[in-house]
Amino acid sequence: MPVIDVGGVRLNYDEQGAGPGVLMLAGTGARGRTWHLYQVPALVRAGFRVVTFDTRGIPPSDTPPVVTMPDLVADAAGLIERRGLGPCRVIGSSMGSRVAAELCLRRPELVDRAVLMATFGRPGAFLDAMSAGERALESSGVKLPAEYRAAMRAAVNLSPRTLADDRAAREWVEVFQVPLAGEPDGAASRMETDDGVDRLAAYRKIAVRCLVLGFGDDLIAAASGCREVAGTIPGARYAEIADAGHYGYLERPEPVNAAILHFLTEERA
Repeated sequence: MPVIDVGGVRLNYDEQGAGPGVLMLAGTGARGRTWHLYQVPALVRAGFRVVTFDTRGIPPSDTPPVVTMPDLVADAAGLIERRGLGPCRVIGSSMGSRVAAELCLRRPELVDRAVLMATFGRPGAFLDAMSAGERALESSGVKLPAEYRAAMRAAVNLSPRTLADDRAAREWVEVFQVPLAGEPDGAASRMETDDGVDRLAAYRKIAVRCLVLGFGDDLIAAASGCREVAGTIPGARYAEIADAGHYGYLERPEPVNAAILHFLTEERA
């Protein structure tokens, strides 16, 4: 993947296809290539020019000690401008959805429409507890066995339907245990992205067309929270994918891609 300088920050990015621009924003800790298994091929076949990237804070992109939400929004805006994408379609998942929503607020001229997957306007009790637990674990210096971390990651991010399939469960746990090959050395930055801040009041000012996509079995960004966001953003639509957890775009890519493509290709009323 090539590297581009955006406002003095080097971002590792990839660009495929030709046509209207699409910028894809991954969730916390996820690399841009997360989208390449299912979403990028579908979008390229549909005639879009798709840009993915590793966010600031994840090597080989630059990794300052701390990364904030304004940093991530500025990077997304700068990448759109540097690559001449705007106004473009923006697709985000989890933290990427929250960055997309802030981009709609701060730089609406850069966004044609946005898909917000697995998002929330205010954190739920479980997300608060999990975030606090992760911070406490990091502060303690305890290193959990890779096997345990993989199993817990699967339990939190996948649907019970996926985990009930022994073959699928084994494959996912194995994936979560394998280190990413060929990655350069370097620690990720600490993210301070205001997870605990209620943004629903701000979302009422979003004027960009939005599709909010929830996953029925999502523990991290519950479908109820996604519906709340859709009900807050003026004119936003809501769709829900059943039997999918927080990684629903990887668990059930066919209905996810169908919903995305329908929204991205429909004509304005």
